[in-house]
Amino acid sequence: MPKSQIKNAIVYNLDPSGSPSSPPESMLSFLRLLRQRYEQVLSHSSCAEGPRRQQYLKIAKTLAFTEAFLEKESLFEHHPDLPINIAVLGPTQSGKSSVINWLLDDNAAKVSPLAGFTVHPQGFSVGVEPSRFNALNDYYRNYQRSQQNDLNPEQLDCFTLDQTPIKSTTRPLQGSILWDSPDFDSVEAEDYQDAVLRTAALADIIILVISKDKYADLSVWDLLALLEPLGQPTFIVLNKTDPEAATTLMESLHTKWRSCRQDAPPPIVALPYIGGSEGLLNCAQERNELLTWLASSLGKRLRTHYKIHTKQVVNRHWISFIDPLIAEHRLQEQWLDRVEDAIHDSMERYQRDYLDHPNHYETFQRALAELLTLLELPGIGGALITARQVVTWPVRQFAKFGKSMTRHKDAHESGEVAVLHQLAEHALIRIGEGILLTPINDPIERIWWSDINGLLTRSKSNVIANFDHSAVQYQKAFQPEIDRTARGLYERLQQHPVVLNTLRATRVTTDAVALAMALHTGGIGVQDLVIAPAMLSVTSLLTESAIGRYMNRAQEQLKKKQKESVEQLFRNELFAPLICIPDLLDPATRLDVSPEMLAAAEALRS
Repeated sequence: MPKSQIKNAIVYNLDPSGSPSSPPESMLSFLRLLRQRYEQVLSHSSCAEGPRRQQYLKIAKTLAFTEAFLEKESLFEHHPDLPINIAVLGPTQSGKSSVINWLLDDNAAKVSPLAGFTVHPQGFSVGVEPSRFNALNDYYRNYQRSQQNDLNPEQLDCFTLDQTPIKSTTRPLQGSILWDSPDFDSVEAEDYQDAVLRTAALADIIILVISKDKYADLSVWDLLALLEPLGQPTFIVLNKTDPEAATTLMESLHTKWRSCRQDAPPPIVALPYIGGSEGLLNCAQERNELLTWLASSLGKRLRTHYKIHTKQVVNRHWISFIDPLIAEHRLQEQWLDRVEDAIHDSMERYQRDYLDHPNHYETFQRALAELLTLLELPGIGGALITARQVVTWPVRQFAKFGKSMTRHKDAHESGEVAVLHQLAEHALIRIGEGILLTPINDPIERIWWSDINGLLTRSKSNVIANFDHSAVQYQKAFQPEIDRTARGLYERLQQHPVVLNTLRATRVTTDAVALAMALHTGGIGVQDLVIAPAMLSVTSLLTESAIGRYMNRAQEQLKKKQKESVEQLFRNELFAPLICIPDLLDPATRLDVSPEMLAAAEALRS
């Protein structure tokens, strides 16, 4: 979808077809990808315990629920005749299966006094042809549809969906599917939590079954808060209740509901503690009350506001979904800032310690050396060049030894290359020390920075080696700029023949040209040239001449171009590899959703 269309689209129910590197085509595809990323991080050993695991587990659960609800919207759009689904939810041993049998007036659901006996979603259709509910096979796409007698408690990826006979006592339920569900609060519930949430999201109507021992459990109210944006009509069955305590418990339930949700408290029916489903059959008045409410709810237009509820559920949880993503992006931005600061500091040092340093800046001296070779002075013999080489040989040998001790092997290597090497090393040291010296309280951020620092340390030698090689190549590539500067000075001198002839007539200039030629042939280094009295005299003569202002301007322009070239060198050979270091982190330890993808998802939500 073009970006111009994304901003104006509200697409929640298309099939996912994107990848982590491409914009999401729908909200569903983004949430599905996001859930997969959270689950991958949760499966990594680094997230085996701690607050991060608890946070991610809760987010993954909410994402699975939201994803299921978005799929339900699409399901009902393609199958408008799908039966009404009624989900019976509740914590462990609340009596959900018994309530199912009580409503169906049949022993359709298997019951057991053992906690956590029901571990599969089990649907019981009342007067519904199979052709009308077969589409639910796709909704439970990761589950195998089985027969009830074939269910295996060790195989959790199964569900059942069977017909039940229509009786006169169940006619209010005709045309619907009643779902028995696993509990959501036991230790084992994490293994089949997705099935519970998927069933809860599918439901058009919710029947919450709780006992007097469980009604105050936080898990109950967490689930009710999760369901609130779906706008499902809800009925509470307060099971296993002493008659004398029923009124007090129902008032307490209403109070808790108001503190948890914004909508009005639902109707509540209290059932006494009676062993087995058969005992509930005596609660005819309560059953009629519940069936009357169900019949009234079934007669309403339950599916007319799904799009509104879809947007509500996404918006309700959006901040919690993306907070860890934003935290990752913030860490990457902080890393980028550290690298950017180090590069900026290196360029300031380059300006101060090289370009603006009167004794270290040598590039313009190279331009003057080129200028002197253009003067075409006669009488410069090979003997003078040889003599210069002989005189400077001990100095050059000492310089070579010194350079080898500082890891710069080439005897004629420019002082600028050494400066650049030192600046690159200083930048890496500055970044590493900044990480070590910054106090970090958040354990997740501390692990992230520790991993980054380890990668930085391991990458340092390669980064420096590549940088040094590129620094030498930069200097070679910059030579044409030096030649152009020299040519410009020479052309300017030609416009001032008096100055040009004065230069050609002076013996000092002749000696300086010899030095310049010796530089070209490797007889001396640039630093030797800078301190030579002959070169100092020539520089003074030019500075004080008619082209002095032009020469100063040429020097400043050369510095400006040189700084731009060096900054590009730092950007390409230091900044670029360093900012990619977070990409070397184990992808299984991070959510790894780009800011661009998040922005595209935000556009889908708006």
